Amino acid sequence: MRVRPSGVRDHPDTRVPRSFRFWTPGCVLARRADHPSPRREPEHPVNTRRPPLLSASGLSVTYGGSVTAVCEVDLEVAEGETLALVGESGCGKSTLGRALLRLEPASAGTITFAGTDISRLSRAGLRLARADMQMVFQDPMGSLNPRRSIGAIIAEPLRQTRGVSVADALRRARELLERVGLSASMADRRPHEFSGGQRQRIGIARALASSPRFIVADEPVSALDVSVQAQVINLLGDLTRQENLTMVFISHDLGVVRHVATRVAVMYLGQIVEIADRDDFFAGPEHPYSEALLSAVPALRGDPSEVVRERIVLRGELPNPAAPPAGCRFNTRCAYATDLCLTETPALREITEGRMVRCHFPASDPDGRAVAAVDRDEDPIEHTAISSPTKEIA
Repeated sequence: MRVRPSGVRDHPDTRVPRSFRFWTPGCVLARRADHPSPRREPEHPVNTRRPPLLSASGLSVTYGGSVTAVCEVDLEVAEGETLALVGESGCGKSTLGRALLRLEPASAGTITFAGTDISRLSRAGLRLARADMQMVFQDPMGSLNPRRSIGAIIAEPLRQTRGVSVADALRRARELLERVGLSASMADRRPHEFSGGQRQRIGIARALASSPRFIVADEPVSALDVSVQAQVINLLGDLTRQENLTMVFISHDLGVVRHVATRVAVMYLGQIVEIADRDDFFAGPEHPYSEALLSAVPALRGDPSEVVRERIVLRGELPNPAAPPAGCRFNTRCAYATDLCLTETPALREITEGRMVRCHFPASDPDGRAVAAVDRDEDPIEHTAISSPTKEIA
């Protein structure tokens, strides 16, 4: 559903609706002025018959020889789509995003970009490939050199990957500042002279400098307040459409993901447990962990377009990544876990076209879930919409 403003006024960074409604977990704003709302543009489903621009096969990242942050991930990202990686903190989202760009060394698996296996490229070959692959970092201040002007920071990728002269690179940097809603006259300033939202715009401008085809955005709005979040979300949406960018958008905020993504991939303890088109995912997730995540998203009462779900409280302890449980990694917190889940690792399988889940008893198999509940001597758990979320959140 697209948010339609009732009026606009001038703003230093963007055109701002006077009236909007935008929520994220933990914060609900209604009809507030001076804050832009994230725009929802109609999107066409991704053509799954197209070859992927980027794919990973059996990708794993291990630290210290014992902690596997990413475990045998298989993933495909089609050209022009925005794939959101979601999950709780520590599940491996950022590590996977960095590994896709080879900013983190992979311990196993292959990464293919535009038909080329980049997992085995030399350092010189990787530098050339990175002209088409860039990253927007979570902490904009930490990713900007405090000793350099932002003009020089944005121009650096052009000089390193495209061989552009200093003068041309600086001219392009000023153009990009205008493109992301900042003034070209700011090019001589240092990063500490900008606000958090402005620094994130600078990070986006730097990522766009080399005209990449693929961008990993690692929680680009998590450190910003709600009004600035909306500005950056709108900016990323405009740029992906205008530049036909392919993006992996990493976030734990499902409210933001719903406005940005075309597909959603859910991670748990280093593994992808569900992949689905955005609308299908928010209409009804398949994996029990995905159901718990989505149930935590607050909904506005009285709005017929909002589905108010029963709050699912996960029990049990989060497993140690250095010693994950046998079988399904979610079995220590899952209401449907049986002996099968304790011994046999479920494969990431396609249950409908374009929809994959790593679960022995997905939501589309109610009979299997009922059998699982009987095996555990428990009543089947219902996950249905209710009139108001009254359950206590643990």
